[in-house]
Amino acid sequence: MNVLLVIAIGYLIGSISFSYIIAKKIKKIDIRTQGSGNAGATNTLRLLGWGPAVAVLLLDASKGIGAVLISNMLGVQGWVAFLAGLFAIVGHNWPIYYGFRGGKGVATTIGVFAILVFIPTLISGIAAIVTIVLTRYVSLGSLVFMILAPILTAVFGGYGLTYLGLALAMSLLSIWRHRTNIYRLFTGTENKIGQRKEVSG
Repeated sequence: MNVLLVIAIGYLIGSISFSYIIAKKIKKIDIRTQGSGNAGATNTLRLLGWGPAVAVLLLDASKGIGAVLISNMLGVQGWVAFLAGLFAIVGHNWPIYYGFRGGKGVATTIGVFAILVFIPTLISGIAAIVTIVLTRYVSLGSLVFMILAPILTAVFGGYGLTYLGLALAMSLLSIWRHRTNIYRLFTGTENKIGQRKEVSG
């Protein structure tokens, strides 16, 4: 019963779309119809600036952290807590409160990884930041994180196969959500930070 409860809680927490709420508050717009159409920190940056974007990034990450912490409070830990985090990401991507139209789950995924596998997250995060600084492609940095995080989780060891499988599932979900960005990266049409053309996110 606790497993179903933490899954439901994770999904409902993840379904809170902070980019949608903040964009509505500041500009009275539906962020999903503007810019790239993605309900996340990158599109918030393009449309609203750095302050709101950082707020969205931190709040979205907190959804993943919160789902895991609540699971622990309910006495459910280990791979089940990871599962709660996975459903927080699913909620972010397909939020029940907003017609199942959400974002790509990067920040929420980072939040889950950060609380459960901190060192792999830290290393992957540094690599992602360096990638973004050097290339100005946020999507590429996100993909670097998603590829490295489960690999480093396996390298550092100490986790069961179920744990590693869920980590891989989270990363693959985010990579799949970035499939259009991947196409644009290969074709040279992906948008960089600072460009006025708003086609990615």
